[in-house]
Amino acid sequence: MNKEFPERTCTIERLITRPEDIQKVLEGRKTAQRRNGVYAFPGEMIRLKGHRFEVTALYRQTLGEMSDQNAREEGVPDKKTYLKHLEEIHPGIPWSAELKMWVHEFKRLPS
Repeated sequence: MNKEFPERTCTIERLITRPEDIQKVLEGRKTAQRRNGVYAFPGEMIRLKGHRFEVTALYRQTLGEMSDQNAREEGVPDKKTYLKHLEEIHPGIPWSAELKMWVHEFKRLPS
């Protein structure tokens, strides 16, 4: 366990699973993934379609603090689109500006 962060709530393999998100990562259009728990710690590696990526940062952020730039890091044009995307993935779940998410940032490693 990393003493700087709480215990992980899921495995790194579950961090990015949706095919469209994987494609955005491979194209360099997605460099962050928000989750309700910790899936990976900085320095950990994940493999997607044979390519390696390193988690570079992990921090908490509320949906209210999220900016359009943060949304672009998630692979969408703006925050409004990101929130709509959340509603499509998780229908019926109420989203509030105070909801804290864990932001996992990552970068592609050389082959």
